[in-house]
Amino acid sequence: MLRSLLSDDLPGNRILAIVLLLILIGLAFAPFLFPGTRSLNVAAKVCVFIVLVASYDLLLGYTGIVSFAHTMFFGIGGYGIAILLAKSGADWTSVGLGTAVALVISVVLAFAIGLFSLRVKAIFFAMITLAVATAFAILASQLSWLTGGEDGLNFRVPEILRPSFSPFEDRVLGVNINGRIITYYLIFCVGAAMFLAMLRIVNSPFGKVLQAIRENDFRAEALGYRTVVYRTVASCLGAAFATMAGVLYALWLRYNGPDTTLSFNIMMDILLMVVIGGMGTLYGAVVGATLFIIAQNYLQDLMGAASQSLQGLPLLPDLLHPDRWLLWLGVLFVLSVYSFPVGIVGKLRQLGGAARR
Repeated sequence: MLRSLLSDDLPGNRILAIVLLLILIGLAFAPFLFPGTRSLNVAAKVCVFIVLVASYDLLLGYTGIVSFAHTMFFGIGGYGIAILLAKSGADWTSVGLGTAVALVISVVLAFAIGLFSLRVKAIFFAMITLAVATAFAILASQLSWLTGGEDGLNFRVPEILRPSFSPFEDRVLGVNINGRIITYYLIFCVGAAMFLAMLRIVNSPFGKVLQAIRENDFRAEALGYRTVVYRTVASCLGAAFATMAGVLYALWLRYNGPDTTLSFNIMMDILLMVVIGGMGTLYGAVVGATLFIIAQNYLQDLMGAASQSLQGLPLLPDLLHPDRWLLWLGVLFVLSVYSFPVGIVGKLRQLGGAARR
C-alpha cells in the first residue's frame, strides 16, 4: 500500500525515511504539537513551499530546464483567487472560478514560452523566462485598478475558513478549532495530494523520458522522442502545480501582492531549497523547504539567545547578533553545498546504496 502510494519511489535510506516521517507527523499535527500563530504560519508556509519547490524540481532536477519564471506562475495563482474573491464576493464559486482561470492562464503562458523558447540553448531560455517574469511583475504593479498595484489585494475568504468560524463549542486536544486550522488542513491535504501526484508523474514512463532528456537530449531525440514536446508538457505541469501553490498561499494569507508571490527573492529561495534538498528527487523539496523556512523564521531567535548567553566574551556576541542572521544563513548554505554537493537527500541515498552493496 505504501509503495503504491509513493509510486514505488521509497526514500532508500533509513535516516531519510525517519526524517521524512518526522516532517510528515510535524506538519500533520502542527496545530496540536506547536500551538501559536507564528508556528502555524511557519507550518503552512512549509506545506506551500514543498509543493512550489517540488514543482520547480520537476523542471530543473528531472528535465534539466532552468527557468526564472516560476514565481510568475506562483503569482498568477495568488492573483487569480485574490481578484475573484475581492471583486465577486467571498464564496466557494469565486475560489473555484479564480483557481480555474489562473490555471488556464498559467498553462497557456507556459505552453507559449515552451513552444517558442525551448528550442534555444539553456542559458537563452533562462534569460527569456527572466524577461517574461520581470515584465509580468511590472504589469501586476502597474494595473492597480485590477491587482491593487504595489499595495496588493486584501480579500475575505469563505466563512468556514475565517478565524471567527468555530464548528465545536469545546476545545479538541486543548486546541480551539477555528477557520484558521480548517484552512491549514485544507492546505496540508491539497499539498499532500499534489506532492503524491508529482511523485506519480516522475516515476511514470513520461517521467523516465524527462530524465533521459535531462541526461542527453540528443540521444533521446535519436531514440524517437520529440524533446520539445516533452519539455513543453513538463513546463505546463510545473506551471500548474506552482499556480496551485499560489492559490493555497493566498488563501492562507488572505492577501496577495507583488512582494508576496512575484518577488525575485522568492525565486532565489526556491533555487536554494532545491539545491539544499537535492535536485532530481522530490523528497529533496520536502527536506530543503522545511530546513530553509525553519531557519529563515527561527535563526534570528537562536542567534539572539546565543548572543545574550555569550555576553562578556570578545567578538562572539557581535558575530552572533540577530541582525547578522542572513550572513550565517549564507554560511550554512555554503557549508551544506560543500558537504552535500548532490543535496541532503542525494547524499543520504548514496549512503543507503553503498550500505546495501
